Amino acid sequence: MWVPLVENNEHEGHGANYFIKKNIDHLLKKDIYIDTIVLACTHYPLLAKKIEEYVPVGIKVISQGEIVAKSLADYLQRHHEIEERLLKNGVRTFYTTDSTEDFDNKASIFYGEAVASRHVHLV
Repeated sequence: MWVPLVENNEHEGHGANYFIKKNIDHLLKKDIYIDTIVLACTHYPLLAKKIEEYVPVGIKVISQGEIVAKSLADYLQRHHEIEERLLKNGVRTFYTTDSTEDFDNKASIFYGEAVASRHVHLV
């Protein structure tokens, strides 16, 4: 239920609180020894603050984005030759096989700014 909350831009509303609390309560009833929850979906960091509101003190909430970012930083520090091959001040272009309007609306939620994608037709 959390992905549709984000994709429909409802993740900051009161309805999101209901579903997040309900799902957290359900998860925590499965095992009293849960000490860490990993937010292993690209959508969940947008819900992280709300999720943390309903997670008891002592349970750590980790975002997969943090894990990936730390891993990438570590890799880049060990491979300096990549820095020389990177373009600086590049252009960000989004392509989608779906509706560009739908993609742009949803991607804008993640980026916090307007996104304009290009449609690609796959044969």
